[in-house]
Amino acid sequence: MTQHDTTLDEAQIRIDLAAAIRLSCREGWHEGVANHFSAATSADGKKFLVNPRWVHWSRVKASDLILCDADDPSTMDRPDAPDPSAWSIHSALHRNLPQARVALHMHPPHCTALAGLKDPTIHPIDQVTARWYKRLAYDMAFGGIAHESEEGERISRAVGNHGAVMMQNHGVTTFGATVAEAWDALYHLERAAKTLVLAYSTGQALQVMDDALAEETAAGWEVYKEAEFAHFNEMKRILDKQEPDYKD
Repeated sequence: MTQHDTTLDEAQIRIDLAAAIRLSCREGWHEGVANHFSAATSADGKKFLVNPRWVHWSRVKASDLILCDADDPSTMDRPDAPDPSAWSIHSALHRNLPQARVALHMHPPHCTALAGLKDPTIHPIDQVTARWYKRLAYDMAFGGIAHESEEGERISRAVGNHGAVMMQNHGVTTFGATVAEAWDALYHLERAAKTLVLAYSTGQALQVMDDALAEETAAGWEVYKEAEFAHFNEMKRILDKQEPDYKD
């Protein structure tokens, strides 16, 4: 079984998702006990793991993750029911989007700052921002905290076939066939947002790449696809030394 295999058993998916949660906490992207990560465990993508309700991200372990069925609304009647907004968003994503094997939803500071602008576009001003050129969906219809099922359905429609979505007045969600790919995307989306926020803060005009250069740069990221897995594996090695209980 390779590190790129999307049919890894549930135990390994639990370990990887718990690692992504711990690593995101270490980066300072989490928001109290809110936000949610999920990963599919079934072939159709509808059975998925999600982090437990209102547990601090620094404490989440593989065994804490909740197994849900996107087609089973009685999930919210369970004593271990996930956060209502986690169910609203992630059940719709796993029900409707085949590329959403893994869905990482957060409100990281720089992405969220951009999401609060009238124009939240990630403009291609360097190679990291250019990674998202024409590869990022924009959900411009925030409807409040996502308690209702329609909010999740609307978000999934806005995503379409994109690998990530900027959610105006809200935050971001990245997707991937594996936790490694989705987490690397989240890392680089927040880094792109940070670069853009810093550039805006100078008050000077942005030097935006022309379309041809932006597309060439975005396509160039595919040459380094293996780096996405290497990045996540290296970060897990750090956790193995410093927070090994994430695997429990």
